[in-house]
Formats: sequence, structure tokens, C-alpha cells
Amino acid sequence: MLELKNINKAFGEKKVIQNLDLTIPDGTILAIVGPSGGGKTTLLRTLAGLETVDSGTFLLDGKAFDPTNTKEQEQVVGVVFQDFQLFPHLSVLENITLAPKMVLKESVQVAEEKAKKLAGQLDIESLLNQYPYQLSGGQKQRLAIARAMAMDPKVLAYDEPTSALDPALRQQVEQLILNLKAQGVTQIVVTHDLTFAETIANQLLKVEPK
Repeated sequence: MLELKNINKAFGEKKVIQNLDLTIPDGTILAIVGPSGGGKTTLLRTLAGLETVDSGTFLLDGKAFDPTNTKEQEQVVGVVFQDFQLFPHLSVLENITLAPKMVLKESVQVAEEKAKKLAGQLDIESLLNQYPYQLSGGQKQRLAIARAMAMDPKVLAYDEPTSALDPALRQQVEQLILNLKAQGVTQIVVTHDLTFAETIANQLLKVEPK
């Protein structure tokens, strides 16, 4: 279970997150919904350790942790960013295996076996030798999810996963997230799409610009 207690974050005079308390049980989906400027992406970045908070406590299974100081071998939150941040010069397989080999010190064989299993789960196993420029938007997103999951995070988070997708792809992403939930993956979804959020989420957090 992931808990946030009394989280505060400001940029100068602008208070972006104020006195936030959240509890995300294992295997559930939290959707954070609201317009731009409400602090959704900032919250995601603090969970991923890319921003520091001004005050407050993060807890995983009752134990406090610092997202900015967690060893990557114990990654708590893996983030799938809106622009995917794939490595264009690496194949799909290499994109998935790079961090597990470098950070988790997995052998090539272990990393590749895990990558192939994830690719099968996400229906991209036929694309392992292709490069990002050869993939559709939906395939790139699945690759980004596989790459995040390869680091064995406790929680998988997405920043606007449906923002640039047509209705058919949006439905695919919806199904993908629900399939991962069925496998017990705890997920956080940041979105401006309330209908999408209500379809997938166990709990909703609505934010407003300050």
C-alpha cells in the first residue's frame, strides 16, 4: 500500500500541492483528474523522485521512503511519460533491457527473458527487433509501459496516457490498464479525461488550479 501524508509543494509563491493525504491500496487504480495547472504532473514527478516536496511523508507498506533517495534497485514508482522518452537508436528489446542490465545488474539472459515475457503481455512480442520510429503511437506506449515494468516498480504511473489517441486506441489503453489491474499491478493515472478516469479507477482525486 502506498500512502501520502500531508504533502506540500510550492514553486515560489504558487502552492501547487497543499496538505495532500492519499492512500492507494495494492492492486487498485487511482485516477488524478483535472485541468492543466492543477498539480497533477507535479504530483507524479514527486512520486517518481524527479521533484522534491517541501514537506510531508511517503509510506510504502507502512515504512517511510524518500522518492528522490530510493535506490533504483528498489524502485517504488515507475512512470510512463506522455512523450514516452524512448531511446530512438535502440531496438524495442534494447529499450526494455537497458535499465535492468545497467541498474539492476541483471544478466543479458535474465533481462531478455523478462523483456520477452512483458512484450507478450503487452502484445508487442513481434516488434522486438524494430526501432521506435517504426512503431505506431499505441505501440510506443506499450513499449514505454514494458520498459517501466522491467524495473519491477511497486506502482506504475501514467502521465496523460490517452491525450493523443483516437477513440479506438483510447479503448485499447483502457483495456491494457484494466488487464494490468487484473494481474495485481497498482496504478496511478493522471488524466484530464474524466470519462476515461471513471471507467478505469477505483478512486478519483479531482484537482483544481490554485
